[in-house]
Amino acid sequence: MSDKGEELIERIVDMDTPGAVDLAAKMLDEGTDPLRILALCRSAMDIVGRKFEDGEFFVPELILSGDTLEQISALVKPRLTERGGGSAKKHGRVLIGTVSGDLHDIGKNIVTFMLDVNNFEVLDIGIDVPVSKFVETIREFKPDVVGLSGFLTLAYDSMKTTIDAVKEAGLRDQIKVMIGGGQVDEVVLKYTRADAFGLNAMDAVRLCREWMGVTAE
Repeated sequence: MSDKGEELIERIVDMDTPGAVDLAAKMLDEGTDPLRILALCRSAMDIVGRKFEDGEFFVPELILSGDTLEQISALVKPRLTERGGGSAKKHGRVLIGTVSGDLHDIGKNIVTFMLDVNNFEVLDIGIDVPVSKFVETIREFKPDVVGLSGFLTLAYDSMKTTIDAVKEAGLRDQIKVMIGGGQVDEVVLKYTRADAFGLNAMDAVRLCREWMGVTAE
């Protein structure tokens, strides 16, 4: 990892929002891959998440780090969009959100950006999303795929509860559900009864392409 990469992670973890945003902007101007910036942000959030679960950080730190990442994402998104294919026909609709009880959004933001630039219509409904909002939005937006994001282990129960509610509402057979974030694995997949899990943004893109019958470009 480059010295600047390590410094960016440190500034985010130290809650130095102005310093982190300034450094990210400088790295972008110097030609650093936008996805590299987001990967560094993800690494920083991994550390923040562990500190939260260990009782070193609390909700205010999660909110502040989330604000830092939101500002950095605002710098990165235009660079990612520049890679997109213009007004190409959308392959399908994806609804994505971080489940109830979890405030992490950098992983979700990376997935949203990557799906967007790969010509999927994405509706991001934010963080700490109540089960009822997922159900309501699925009815209104009519997505082909629903992505449930969560970093903390407590998110796994929220993912299961959300999927159960979608099934109870009679909407489960109309969609594919993918989960991601933190230590999601086959055990969590079986517990939540989602259709698949992804370890990174490109996994999410691959899954959506497979489900929508889109060949790789």
